[in-house]
Amino acid sequence: MIYKKIILFIVLVSNLFAIDAELDIIRKQSTIPNISVVVTNNTVNAALANKIKVLLEKDLEVSGHFNVELSKFTTDSIFDQIRYNNKLLIKTDLLLNLEINKNTKKNIEVIMNLIDINKKQSIYKKTYSITNSNRYPFLSHKIAIAINDHLKAPSIKWMDRFVIFARYTEAKKSEIVVADYTLTYQKTVVKGGLNIFPKWANKDQDSFYYTSYASLYPALIHQDLYTSKSKKLLDSDGMIVCSDVSDDGSKIIVTMAPEGQPDIYIYDVKSKIKTRLTTYKGIDVGGNFVENNTKVIFVSDRLSKPNIFAKKIGSSGVERLVYHGKNNSQASTFNDYIVYSSRERVNEFGRNMFNLYLISTKSESIRRLTTQGINQFPKFSKDGESILFIKNYNENSYLGIIRLNYNKSFLFSLKSGKLQSIDW
Repeated sequence: MIYKKIILFIVLVSNLFAIDAELDIIRKQSTIPNISVVVTNNTVNAALANKIKVLLEKDLEVSGHFNVELSKFTTDSIFDQIRYNNKLLIKTDLLLNLEINKNTKKNIEVIMNLIDINKKQSIYKKTYSITNSNRYPFLSHKIAIAINDHLKAPSIKWMDRFVIFARYTEAKKSEIVVADYTLTYQKTVVKGGLNIFPKWANKDQDSFYYTSYASLYPALIHQDLYTSKSKKLLDSDGMIVCSDVSDDGSKIIVTMAPEGQPDIYIYDVKSKIKTRLTTYKGIDVGGNFVENNTKVIFVSDRLSKPNIFAKKIGSSGVERLVYHGKNNSQASTFNDYIVYSSRERVNEFGRNMFNLYLISTKSESIRRLTTQGINQFPKFSKDGESILFIKNYNENSYLGIIRLNYNKSFLFSLKSGKLQSIDW
């Protein structure tokens, strides 16, 4: 029965990435299973188990593939859960038992047991071990991914990827932080001075680029995540930012301003040769590869206000991509899709806000993704089904996740500092 629900759900969402698709039929309560996460009575670390439980419930909710039944109930028996369901008249399809022990190496051992309540039997069991309890968020994500994969639901492996962001700490000071997508786990990897615009250097996420203002001229730095070894690649008067990396990591798009006005360059990491892509006597910034790295989209003030343009690599022609809005910036790409931030005014006397929009280079359709606040720095997930972005609202800074195929969005608050830029 569980498998039939998941399969039916897959059929419903399999073609919904097209931005002109109707979204009102995406989620039906009758097409996805109800799941309850509980901690067994004999767990040795109840506090840690509860943290994993709470985060795991959020992971399952964000996936869009489960209805999460929130419960503080603890159990050692599936029959206790069945009686509990009957008492509260709750229909639970899946029960996920969590138990935490310490093994002989004094590592933390987490045993997950997924039970089909309808069949009254365990359908999936697995043991995880971690040496550092601070990394429990990634353990939660791995469990959610494993359950999701076991039930053959659409992939959510993006949950296990690092997020890297710059955080303002005080005036002219910021640090680079690596985190999980919920911001529960955080580790500062660069600090001291003004360090902004981090960008992963490859799909493996073992190194990254960022802009440093430690010297006379802003410099583009490459740093190894695990050894902290860093080296300067380029510097430039005015500004220098790495905005995108080719699929194989061999080339990067850089915005530089050696002659006063910023232009787009492509830099070959191995040969150390940079090629100027734009020569406009104005502002060209924020380049991103599109259409299998054959084109670059970028933000330009060629029409007096920022808008999104595209240029085929090796050609001289430039085309306008966005005809909606008068101030469009901070675009990101996935295959033929583009998400961008557009500045709008609530009313004649209201404050400006920035909303996110999704378009395709293959159609004229447009889809609005946000409705309020300042929404910026959108980034596609590696599978293109989710968008990460920064939201500033009511003086608070959030990391936002938009699940495109499910018409759902989630916000995770940054507890200290203010988000400057982000990548995953």
